Formats: sequence, C-alpha cells, structure tokens
Amino acid sequence: MENLYAQRISQIREMMRENGWDAVVLTGGDPHGSEYPAPRWKQVEWTSGFSGEAGDLVITLDHAGLWTDSRYFIQAAAQLEGTGIELHKMRVPGQVPIPEWLAGYPFLMAEDEETIRIAIDGLCFSVSAVREIMDAFSEEGGRKAEMISIPNLLSGLWKDRPEIPRTPILTLGEDLTGESREQKLTWLRKFLIRQDCDAILLSALDEIAWLLNVRGSDVEYNPVVISYLLVTLEGAEWYVRKGPAALDEETRDSFYEVHSDGISIKDYEDLELTLSGLGDIEQTDRICFDPSTLNEHIFRQLETNGLGAQLKEVSSPVPLRKAVKNRIEIEGMREAHLEDGLAMEKFLFWLEKAVASGEEIDEAAASDRLDAFRAGIPGYRGNSFQTISAFGEGAALPHYVTPRTGSALLRPKGLYLVDSGGQYLFGTTDITRTIPLGPCTELEKEDYTLVLKGHLALAKAVFPSGTAGCQIDALAREPLWQARRNFGHGTGHGVGFFLCVHEGPHDIRQNFNSQPLLPGMITSDEPGLYREGMHGVRHENLLLCCEDGKNEFGSWLRFETLTLCHFDTSILVPGLLDREETAFLNAYNERVFRALSPRLPSEIAGWLRGKTLPVAF
Repeated sequence: MENLYAQRISQIREMMRENGWDAVVLTGGDPHGSEYPAPRWKQVEWTSGFSGEAGDLVITLDHAGLWTDSRYFIQAAAQLEGTGIELHKMRVPGQVPIPEWLAGYPFLMAEDEETIRIAIDGLCFSVSAVREIMDAFSEEGGRKAEMISIPNLLSGLWKDRPEIPRTPILTLGEDLTGESREQKLTWLRKFLIRQDCDAILLSALDEIAWLLNVRGSDVEYNPVVISYLLVTLEGAEWYVRKGPAALDEETRDSFYEVHSDGISIKDYEDLELTLSGLGDIEQTDRICFDPSTLNEHIFRQLETNGLGAQLKEVSSPVPLRKAVKNRIEIEGMREAHLEDGLAMEKFLFWLEKAVASGEEIDEAAASDRLDAFRAGIPGYRGNSFQTISAFGEGAALPHYVTPRTGSALLRPKGLYLVDSGGQYLFGTTDITRTIPLGPCTELEKEDYTLVLKGHLALAKAVFPSGTAGCQIDALAREPLWQARRNFGHGTGHGVGFFLCVHEGPHDIRQNFNSQPLLPGMITSDEPGLYREGMHGVRHENLLLCCEDGKNEFGSWLRFETLTLCHFDTSILVPGLLDREETAFLNAYNERVFRALSPRLPSEIAGWLRGKTLPVAF
C-alpha cells in the first residue's frame, strides 16, 4: 500500500498537471512569518510527515525534496522513509538552497520553455523569500520564474484542515511591561516621521503583541495573537479574530483597554477590505512594510490597491527595540528565573531519588512531572516550547520529540538531557541540563566536561561594545574544536519577555549577523555535542548583556547569568577545566544555593548543598 505522504505528493502533482505548474514550494511558516505556526499552517508536516520546526518542501513532477538543517537530519531521515521525499541538508559544505536549486533544475514540463511556473501559498511565503527565488533565476540566466500565489493552496486536498485559532486575549499593565502601549506607539510614529512615511503595516505576531502589550495563546508555547496591525501617524487599526470564542470576560476587558488607547479593533479578515481602499481608514501617502515578515499575498494586495499610497520597504524597528529589555522587564525576568530554578531543583531532586529507587519512569513521565512543578508557580502560563526529555541515544537528536507513549525508560546509568522552559506573566525561561543518572562512560564524562567548558567560556566573556554575537561564538566552540568535536546548531538565541522563546535580531552563531549585542539583550548560551545512537550533551543558561565599564580602550560589556539551577559536577574529568573556569563554576553553583535554598524544603536544600559544594582546582 502506498505511503500516506507519498499519496499526498501524488495528489499535489495531479494538481500541478491540471494547472501547468512546474513546481510547488511549501514553507513551514504561517502568514505572519512565525517560527512556530499554528496547526492550520503546518503544511510541510501534513504533506511530508516531517514534524521538525524548520523545513521547506519542493515538489516537481519527478522530484520531492525537504530542506532542513543539522538539528533535524536524523529525525528527517526517519520521518521521510517511504515517502519518496529526498532530504536536502542545509548549513553544511556544498549546500544548495532552494532558490539556487530551482534555478538549476531541469524541469520536465518547462524544458522547452523560457519561464518556470512555481506555485506557492502566498499567505505563507514572505516577500523576501519570493524575491530570493526570482533573483536566483536572474543570476542563472536563460529561464525566468513566474511565481503563482495561491492563498490556502492545499485547502482542496486537506479536508480536515484546522481553523485559524481564536483564543482568549489579555493585556499587560505597565507594572509588568515597564512601558505603556501609548508610549510604544508614540515611539513608532517618530520612526514613521523619520522614514517620511504615513503608516506601517506590521504582521509579525510577537511585534504586535509587544507593541500593544497584549498576549494570547493562538500559537502553542508562544503567547501571541494572530493579527495584523496598521499604525498611522494619527491612529491604528488592529485586525484580529474577535468572534464569540475570543470574547470571554478577560478578552472583552482587554479589547476595551486597547480601544481606549485610540486603537480601532477590526476583524482579521477585513484587512484586505481596508487595503482595497474600501475601509474607513483615511487614504495615506506612503506606507512602509518589512519584506522579511509581510507575506506575498498581502503585499500584492497592498501593491495593487495600497490605499492609493506609495510603498516603502523598511526593516521593522520593533525587533531591536523589543530585544533591549527595560528595567521592569529585566526585574521580571530575574523573578521568572528564580521561580523556575526552584521548580527545576525540585524536579532534579525527585528525578534522582526516583531513578535510584528503581521506580519505572519514562521520558514522557519525567517531562510531565517537570511541567507539574512549573504549573505550581503563580503567574505560570504554560511552557515556552515543547520539553525535550531524552535519555541516552534520544539525546543525540538536538530537537528530539519525546513520544507520549512508548518513550524510553530512564535507567540508573548514562546521561539524561532535559531542555525546557516556562512562560510566566513576568518573563520567559529556557534551560537545558544534562544529568548523569548513574555510572557514565569515560567518553560521556569527557563530552560532558568539554561542553561545560565551552558554556563557561561564553558565560564569563568580556567584550568591547559593538561586538556581534557571531564574533564570540567561537568562545563556546574552541574547547570542542581542540578535541576535534563540534555541534551543528547555533550557540545562542534571543529570548522574549513573556513572548517567543526565540527572538532576534541578535544571536550567537557562526552565521554572519552584524547586529551588535547591546545592554539589556538576553541570549541563551547552549553549546552541545551529539553522538548518533549513543548520547547527547547540552548545557544551557540564559544570559543578560550588561555594561562593564569604560577605559582608555573603549566601553566594555559582559554577561549576567539569569538562570538559577546547579550544574552537576560529579562526572567532570579532572584537569579539563582550568583554575579560572573551575572558580567561575564554583561561584555559580554557590550563587544558586544561596538564592534557592531559603525557599526550598529542608530535605531538598540539604541535597542541593551537597550538589553545589566547590570543585577542587
């Protein structure tokens, strides 16, 4: 019997023949450029079975390929088996990205034609992504590409496709955000004036949530509201689903608060009506938009109708402003990490005792217990991403998906990795700990120590103002490189304030990114090492970028570690950590004990005292 996903590929190819398309390209995104889409827009997963967070699919009449990066190579190979879909590896030497691949592919239907017809779901393809494909064909020469935008391209095949989510909405006060939506909108309007623009159309969900001080749960793990926001010099219109499912008492109050600040609330589907010039917003002279987040379908509506306006492309100023946390947000993030650290230590205490006693616990049960500890924290609003609970060889998958049934039992030996985080009204957390559950091999101990050595190198870094994350990424890799080892993912990502656990524009990775790290930015520090079929190691804390004084050589920056949870020192390889690294580790573990022990039950506090005793130099 033909594989389900192979059948779906066949159905798409039949649609291609009927319409004369040479290729269909499906992305893992949504109409708002989100990293994590709601189920309605998981088109790549529905078509291919691949459930990773990053993957794009290209289908021609004689080829189907999935493009993803090294975090998902093992997972993709397993999930694509039997589908007829080939894995295309990204971020490796010799990679061929989708635009260049399309430009060089010998299409069957178009081999005698000058124009390749490529169908996309224009709602889920950014303006920039479309241009990358068009540019690749221009550089290749000869043939041209015609991009055919079909909103909801798969709806005719995807019969049980989920609806657009519509969940309760809440507003956050200045006591949590440190800044009112009126202040934020005033700042954005000053940006418009500098750009000589009359309006800006925002579509990125975290940008809108931050700007309006609203939160929701339309996207799992991300407290955002599916919507668009049109801000003018005089007013603003928020296009949001506001049907009965959203109008609980809290949402009604939230809508009232937003509306009272001069923001008109419109139905989500009415944006195109406004862009046609038939809405009640005044005609504008110049609208700006960010092509990296605005989808192709809305762009074409804007280009065709556009309220009679000229269009100007800009990089949205919101991500950078949002990334630099204010004093109130930083205080909230410190509180979130204190509360989260208490939950983590309770979990680790329980885990150690349960495994040692011979209790049968699998990966899923361990994940559930950690969730339960976090759920007891006032202000908890769910996890910040799907917990990775992985024992042994499962941990060799950087983005392992813990099976709900049949997951691996935890044994009193080897390494267990748990990568998790919480969403709280006052902040967002993300932490990874690799825990020895019993005797470990010499290789496990060495890998564990080398990864921790890299983590510490970044955590204690001092660097000049103006330094970008890509310029210090090697600090976390150098100890591994010296041992001829490496990891394929980035070392650090930005983290939002009660928002997306991944945010830009800053990061710490090898890929070039010119954005400097600035005081107030929060980033993860998470080097790792993965041995397929054996084990995986990752150590992760969140770091706050802070000022560190000035001298005749310039201004200096450093990191403050926000995460509060001890590192297990029982399997460190003697001699691999130098005196300075050991002192930094000892000071961190002592800080964890002093911060958490007064609020832990006496039995757990005593256990933590033993876990945080200093390591000898």
